[in-house]
Amino acid sequence: MPGEESPPANWYCDVAPGHPWHGPYHDREYGFPVADDRVLFERLSLEIFQAGLSWLTVLKKRQGLNAAFRDFDIDTVAAFGETDRLRLLADAAIIRNRLKIDAVIANARVLLGIRRDSGSFDAWIAAHHPRELPEWVRLFKSRFRFMGGEIVNEFLMSIGYLPGAHRPDCPVYSDISSRCPPWMAGR
Repeated sequence: MPGEESPPANWYCDVAPGHPWHGPYHDREYGFPVADDRVLFERLSLEIFQAGLSWLTVLKKRQGLNAAFRDFDIDTVAAFGETDRLRLLADAAIIRNRLKIDAVIANARVLLGIRRDSGSFDAWIAAHHPRELPEWVRLFKSRFRFMGGEIVNEFLMSIGYLPGAHRPDCPVYSDISSRCPPWMAGR
């Protein structure tokens, strides 16, 4: 199966349940199939913001990031200009990293082209499935900014395209399995 590597030594399933920030994400979002382009863009952007930081930091800043990036509406973010960029750099409610902010804005513009050519971000991802992780990384690096192996891997796991989000004995794994995520379905 594409993307099946050895399980990580530190499972999210052990630390997330019951945690005020990790728990809801683990139980209701992480690994579940996603088709909504806005949610896909948010999830990709959150992974960019996480680079070099803890996931807890991102979860705590998520509400601020959604407000600052106008709920990750692709058209709105793609139209951001220098005034918006300066506003974002001054916004203490978000992760204020110039390279990451610029990447999110640039990636929204890339998504406009992907939607034009493929109909949606979801359709573009589905059209490239299945792939091994190194192929996914090359594909994302060829189109998007601020992409690396960990960002691409976590993004694709978080939306159900790569396995590994949950251990098979995690109760959430059964819920996700019943939804037939792409990595299980061979979509």
